[in-house]
Amino acid sequence: MVVTVIGQSLQHLFCGPIKHLPALFSFLHSTTQQRMATSAQFERLKARSEQTDKILADLQTQIDIIKKNAVKQAGLGEEERLIKENEQLRKEIESIRRDLIVSEIQNGVRQVPVPTKGSVLAITTSAASPAPALPTSTSLVNGTSETAKKSKEITEVSEKKSKQGDQQSAGGKRLKLDKAEKETKTDKGEGKSKKAVAVASGDEGPMNVSRLDLRVGKIVAVDKHPEADTLYVEQVDLGEGRNRTVVSGLVKHFPVNAMKDRIAVFMCNLKPSKIRGILSEAMIMCAVGPEKTEILVPPTDSVIGDKIIVEDYPGTPDEQLNPKKKIWETLKPDVKTNEDRIASFKGSHWVIPGKGVVVAPTLSNTQIS
Repeated sequence: MVVTVIGQSLQHLFCGPIKHLPALFSFLHSTTQQRMATSAQFERLKARSEQTDKILADLQTQIDIIKKNAVKQAGLGEEERLIKENEQLRKEIESIRRDLIVSEIQNGVRQVPVPTKGSVLAITTSAASPAPALPTSTSLVNGTSETAKKSKEITEVSEKKSKQGDQQSAGGKRLKLDKAEKETKTDKGEGKSKKAVAVASGDEGPMNVSRLDLRVGKIVAVDKHPEADTLYVEQVDLGEGRNRTVVSGLVKHFPVNAMKDRIAVFMCNLKPSKIRGILSEAMIMCAVGPEKTEILVPPTDSVIGDKIIVEDYPGTPDEQLNPKKKIWETLKPDVKTNEDRIASFKGSHWVIPGKGVVVAPTLSNTQIS
């Protein structure tokens, strides 16, 4: 009986688990497959995540490049805008400075120019070179060179006295010789002389503003005309070694103190003519409006004797304008200030190369005479 009980117990112990082994193996197999599938999905997800990170990095790089280009383009536009604004401000400052100088000159304030690089170099060069026998005058526009002027005046006076003595000692002999020479001229010689005079007077040149001899000058002395209350008689330094007499009708427009030491532009090749008994050797250039007249103002860095040229009209001025050809009268209608107050001929500016343009203080689109 004991054996029977033990056998039943063993059967109960071992036969139960053996019966459930297939289900156990099936469960284990299913679990393993699920785990393997989950691992493959994880690898795929990991690969996709890495690919996504790479795409995002590329996109970020492209975005950075686009931002840099946008900033650079915006900077270029801003730079161009600032350059234009600076240029406009420079023009406004130059215009205000020019107007201030004109106002000071009109009120008798003497102008002292700031030394430029060129003037300093010229002074250094002249100091290094040996002194000439007779000093020459190359004054700045608002400066003076009294030593050079006095030396030249003394030399001219001595030369005139010497010439007068020679002429008096020669007496009538020289006059007779001159008369004989004139009488013995051949027709061929007379023809050449007439042709030379025609070329010198510019009769054969183009009818444009290049024929006018326009120069910067300084009024060193001014008085009222003794026989006309509306006229000034001015002594003008044009850098020629002697002063020219200029008669102008500016009494109603400028007081004497506004004329003295004034820098202006002069036409220097008109034929000298007497105005109320005084010989006038040049003409001061002015903008003449219906209500007021303004003297043209050259660039502030100008020097006495500087030549004014007109853009687009190169050429050599006539030695003297032929009054019969009425050259100035023909050109005058096209000589005006433009909308920017710049002296012009048919739209081309009056300039001193490297220094600037000639302007009127306030009058625009106004006749110049």
